[in-house]
Amino acid sequence: MNSTEPARLSVRSPADMVAAVPYLLGFHPADSVVVVAVRGRRVVFAARGDLPAPGTDPGPAARHLAQVVARQDADAATVVGYGPAARVTGVVDAIGDALTAAGLVVLDALRVTEGRWLSYLCVEPSCCPPEGTPYDPAASQVSAAAVFAGQVALPDRAALAAQVSPLDGPVRLAMRRATGRARLRLAALTGRPSTPSAGSPAGGLPADSSRAGAEPPVPADGAGPEGESSVPVGGPGSGGKSQVPAGRAGSGGEPRAVRTAGTAAVRAAFRRQRRGERLDDDEVAWLTVLLTHVAVRDRAWSRTDGRDEDISLWTDVLRRAEPDLIAAPGCLLAFATWCLDTPSKKKPRSVREHLPGRDRERTPITCDSTSPPLPAAPPRSPRRPPPCSPLASWLPRRPSPT
Repeated sequence: MNSTEPARLSVRSPADMVAAVPYLLGFHPADSVVVVAVRGRRVVFAARGDLPAPGTDPGPAARHLAQVVARQDADAATVVGYGPAARVTGVVDAIGDALTAAGLVVLDALRVTEGRWLSYLCVEPSCCPPEGTPYDPAASQVSAAAVFAGQVALPDRAALAAQVSPLDGPVRLAMRRATGRARLRLAALTGRPSTPSAGSPAGGLPADSSRAGAEPPVPADGAGPEGESSVPVGGPGSGGKSQVPAGRAGSGGEPRAVRTAGTAAVRAAFRRQRRGERLDDDEVAWLTVLLTHVAVRDRAWSRTDGRDEDISLWTDVLRRAEPDLIAAPGCLLAFATWCLDTPSKKKPRSVREHLPGRDRERTPITCDSTSPPLPAAPPRSPRRPPPCSPLASWLPRRPSPT
């Protein structure tokens, strides 16, 4: 395969779809329901949810999920449930009905449990035996192709969540102290006194707001008895060489000093990260308190384009940020991963302008089939029996012997 072409996985059967799901999600699901949506012969969307508790009506959640899938301009979808029949069957049926009502073709409805997959739509024992079909993900060609293409499937969702979970122990203590210093610095920059946050130690650390995730009130006009004051906006150790007036408001009501300091902090963070350097505690703390201002957050947004360095930067900042400051880095990390998965022509112009030479996409999954795009029914050879489920019509057709 040419290195400039995106790697592709071929899904030719229900077993291939089951093998591909962990690489679409990034982890092996359990006690879950997954919807894999396709447009033509290409997977365009995948979503996972926990199985509802026993006795819970799956209808409302199923209809919501179907609406989300329909908004992806998909033609069809496969539903895969993971778990025992008592918990999976009702959910899969509800989602299948909701997808049909939303105008999508349900290619297949599968249940995966104890190393076997079963189809709810296939009634042909020779194709889909009632006891299920055994499968070995490690021996699948789809799994091998995904690993070769650099895709990763973690053991479970907990392993994925651990990659963005808050850091604790000495790192948390150091970040709490650094954030206290950053809050004082921001208070001096805006001219407003800081207040201790709810999560501060007994001594009290300054905070911008007592409500988690809230943006601190910022005066549009000058603060302080003289109306203007000059404060340092450089990073730690800058010696206060860069001085700007704190009292003048920029566009959007943000003080000009905050906008200037935010621009400098964002540029420094990207520059350090792309040189392979990690931000220190004071730099991360200063960045997180500045990101509570919309103008600074927008500046960071405009410079985020989905490079691996962007994802590493915002993952690191998110994990080290204080709990009331995680909203902005969390959104920026989500945006960076969206940029990674989305062709450049669908990105905002400000993002496309920063993209490298070619699109960066997650490994797409396509059907290596000669059949026409779904939902049109392909012509069948008289020597070939009808497919046992719509997903089986994805199998590549072989010419009949003459």
